[in-house]
Amino acid sequence: MTPAVIALVLFAAVLHASWNALLKSGSDRLRAITLMTLASGIAAVPMAIALPLPAPAAWPYVALSAALHVGYNVFLTRAYRFGEFGQVYPIARGSSPLLVTVGAALFAGETPGAIALTGVVLVSAGILSLARGRRADLGSTLSALATGVFIACYTVCDGIGARLAGNANAYSAWLFMLDGLPMVLLYRAWKGPLNIDVRDADTLKTFGGGVVSLVAYGIVIWAVTLAPMGPVSALRETSVVFAALLGRLFLKESLTLKRLSACSVIAFGAYCLGHPA
Repeated sequence: MTPAVIALVLFAAVLHASWNALLKSGSDRLRAITLMTLASGIAAVPMAIALPLPAPAAWPYVALSAALHVGYNVFLTRAYRFGEFGQVYPIARGSSPLLVTVGAALFAGETPGAIALTGVVLVSAGILSLARGRRADLGSTLSALATGVFIACYTVCDGIGARLAGNANAYSAWLFMLDGLPMVLLYRAWKGPLNIDVRDADTLKTFGGGVVSLVAYGIVIWAVTLAPMGPVSALRETSVVFAALLGRLFLKESLTLKRLSACSVIAFGAYCLGHPA
């Protein structure tokens, strides 16, 4: 990966950790993530209008990814309902890079070099070690693992789809537009009408989180059109380092020497991902 791609994916990692911390801090997480997806869908409309339509071959991937994102949103919300941010986030994010690497090898014919593969393994191991030794609800842990599977599936799906689309930004715009409506319908089925007060500070903050999520994942979709999916996924998941800091600063979660050591392993893995081999 080029330095520009690495820098932008790391920026996406910071943004991703930020909106996840925002989601965890809310009381009604299903409502929060529904508002986020709605906001990101609305924000994507000007992009969809301004950019050319994705190529016909990409549309099945757009539809499949939108469905996978609904599953991701539901299981992520379920995991955060009972689990600590510092527990759920590493499990969900740490379980995905190796799965993405395997999926990219099977469905896209991508095989990363030895050093890049080492980076993927180090990032995954470091992320998962952040969750060790912490008391966790079984349901939350299983939901976090399921979330990781959904992450891997939609990442590989979007990597292939964006390459076929001819324009990664157009692909992202239509994906986010289609992602918003199912969550609104799901919320209505489970909890009733989605009442929105645009004067409410929490609502505006949640809308901001939705726009942030659009930018963060849009960068990742763009990156996987230029670099192998596995290394991009692993580099993106360095967001757990930023999540650990956010959890300490805003959610009053502990940041021990062991967790700092795990963050160092992740950082070294990220360095390996920048190697051209």
